[in-house]
Amino acid sequence: MIDVTRPIAELARAVQSGELTARQLVEACLAAIETKSSYHAVLELNAAALGQADAVDTRIVAGESVGVLAGVPFIAKDNFLTLGGHTTAASHILKPFEAPYQSTAIAKLEAAGAIMVAKANMDAFGHGSSTENSDFGPTKNPVDPTMVPGGSSGGPAAAVALGLCSFAVATDTGGSIRQPASFSGVVGLKPTYGLVSRYGVVAMASSTDTIGPLTRSVADAALVLDVMSGQDPADATTIERQAEPYTTTWRSGKAKIGLIKEYLGEGIDPEVKAATLAAVARFRAAGLDVEEVSLPSLDLALACYYIIVPAEISSNLSRYDGIKYGYSAPEAKTLAETYDLTRSQGFGAEAKRRILIGTYVLSSGYYDAYYKKAQAVRTLLIQDFTKAFETYGVLIGPTSPITAFPLGQKAHDPLAMYLADLCTVAVSLVGAPAISIPSGHTKAGLPIGLQLIAAQQDERRLLAAADAAEALLQDRVVA
Repeated sequence: MIDVTRPIAELARAVQSGELTARQLVEACLAAIETKSSYHAVLELNAAALGQADAVDTRIVAGESVGVLAGVPFIAKDNFLTLGGHTTAASHILKPFEAPYQSTAIAKLEAAGAIMVAKANMDAFGHGSSTENSDFGPTKNPVDPTMVPGGSSGGPAAAVALGLCSFAVATDTGGSIRQPASFSGVVGLKPTYGLVSRYGVVAMASSTDTIGPLTRSVADAALVLDVMSGQDPADATTIERQAEPYTTTWRSGKAKIGLIKEYLGEGIDPEVKAATLAAVARFRAAGLDVEEVSLPSLDLALACYYIIVPAEISSNLSRYDGIKYGYSAPEAKTLAETYDLTRSQGFGAEAKRRILIGTYVLSSGYYDAYYKKAQAVRTLLIQDFTKAFETYGVLIGPTSPITAFPLGQKAHDPLAMYLADLCTVAVSLVGAPAISIPSGHTKAGLPIGLQLIAAQQDERRLLAAADAAEALLQDRVVA
């Protein structure tokens, strides 16, 4: 049996050496997707995947270079524009949409030899923390199918945990990679804002949308980041990457670690807090310097996020009018009816809720009271994190205040759902890199994630710390 969950670098070497073929890996993924279809992690298969695999195998036989991800199969969240299929962002309003061009991140992965086998389920347009807001039905947790896998990247996270692919790529706007990674028991990396191009990705909130990988190890996440990162002429928000690969020379001394006080207080599940403190105890036993740090503005982060992000959502979703692309209400007889009926029929409840909130906070008379004040709080958050990183190389805390919850439990309680992002939104607002790694399980066997945070563009330190933490938590010897 072909094991697609082996380390990515190991799989690529096996394909390059002829031990495995790219076709074998893709076929193994397609078989696993069919066998585990009840989890509803995948929305659509890539019809061209086997042909792309054969092309990689042909190039290897011919002695040509095929890239560091030669033949490695991956799954993309369905908000990445890809050729030869649909891109729906899990929304009915984009159900018929076929992208005319490919996203930069996908193009870079394929140029390195990776093969996209499928598009994964998600909360529609990324609006949610459980993947229950998908217009095509929820994804189930890979550990316990009665639970949610997290969101909005629940489909990609579940796909990696279920062994449907070697890695997945997704978006993180306020925790949408890290939180499902925590719920599903995998590694989820959110890079510095702008390190990976957003070109060709369906926008949620333009000032916090970030592209990153979901993997089975920190080393795999570093390899995927190494391929995707860098400036893109098509995306003016991209930044220069470090010249040296993110996969090498990680060790840079024992930086002081700050344990975030606010992430261990009210609202944190006792089992999550216990797992976090147990991890800290292991770090201290290994000789790492961990001390508590307070970031006073963190208590305002969630409220700040749910003002700024809906404001940007209301702007970004205005393009879905039934005229340019996607769904258009067939019964509409006037332009006004086209706008009205297309949006009322095409958008789900959560998208409508965020449009209304965003439009309200940007409206005359409320802009100063809400949006402008939220941006001022965002500045305070940036200052708090900047000050903390003057003393600490890495900050840590739980990825989510809770673990996976039952399907349907919070579906009709938006405020309770928003609280699942309590520990992730601040990092997105300040544009810093963060990673979630598995740190234990509840008594019921549900995964718990530990979040590590570094200063902007300090991915090398973050990956070094995460790899060391992963090794300690797995009783693995660090190379």
